[in-house]
Amino acid sequence: QVQLVESGGGLVQAGGSLRLSCAASGRTFSSYCMGWFRQVPGKEREFVAAIGWSGGPTLYADSVKGRFTISRDNAKNTVYLQMNSLEPKDTAAYYCAADRSLSVLTRAPSSPTLWGQGTQVTVSS
Repeated sequence: QVQLVESGGGLVQAGGSLRLSCAASGRTFSSYCMGWFRQVPGKEREFVAAIGWSGGPTLYADSVKGRFTISRDNAKNTVYLQMNSLEPKDTAAYYCAADRSLSVLTRAPSSPTLWGQGTQVTVSS
């Protein structure tokens, strides 16, 4: 069974950048599609980005297209979310997720097999 641990969150000024990492334990990481979601208090968790098991395809929410990039390194069992041109509206808890199906990650509502514990991103104006 794969377990997911996010890191890289923090406080950044608007216009800045952060890179989130999600490290996975277990030997089957490369067989999972991976995704990033975010949630603010009082709202539903929303899809941010997803990536296929081999590194493609990559899919993004319209709100982050052109600013965020998802990538993965199967040799390191890690998926990344590079976030550039951050805006206060990007403030949220960010969660890593895994599922064997890319469509499970991208459909709404999404119910991936595995979730990480989350990492907070706060963007100040």
